[in-house]
Amino acid sequence: MAKNFNILRAKMSPEARARSKAEAEKMIQQMALDELREARRLTQEQLAQTLKVNQSAISKLERRADMYVSTLQRMIEAMGGSLEIRANFPEGSVLINQFSENSKVSA
Repeated sequence: MAKNFNILRAKMSPEARARSKAEAEKMIQQMALDELREARRLTQEQLAQTLKVNQSAISKLERRADMYVSTLQRMIEAMGGSLEIRANFPEGSVLINQFSENSKVSA
């Protein structure tokens, strides 16, 4: 028999609740593209229409481990977001801006 989550949570120690909350927040901050699309309540077909491609192209993109930055940027923008690429170092992080629309590439 299924138990109400609120009842189970009430029985947890404050430390266990804190660990559970931290783990849930970590999972929300790290998603694969298909999970992100679903969290945005979009179907592959809806995203495909926005990008003017067929649904199978979206399916293939979601399964890829490697793609062009511009392709990823278009996909994120089609979901209503914007893409930032950051390099993280022990002393801090740096926003890489050469992929933004405002940057200019010199030859």
